[in-house]
Amino acid sequence: MTTPYRSTPVFDETTLPAALRTRHSTKAGTWGMIRVLEGQVKLTYLEPLSTVLLNPDVAGPLAPGRLHFVEPVGAMRMRVDFYDEPPGD
Repeated sequence: MTTPYRSTPVFDETTLPAALRTRHSTKAGTWGMIRVLEGQVKLTYLEPLSTVLLNPDVAGPLAPGRLHFVEPVGAMRMRVDFYDEPPGD
């Protein structure tokens, strides 16, 4: 498994930044992986449109430049890991 070069702090449903709740993407050459530590998070990809319910057993991969946003589903804790190559699960 690839090691992230950076990770966000752990966010909960009240501390999840507005920037992650609205349309955004990772920069060119940066892959991300949303990791839910507790609870559930809804990940919406915008192009093509699809939604995935993330939980501690289901991580959310983010390809460079792919537009997306996240929404907490009740109480949750999550972080985003960043990689300079496609991460494993």
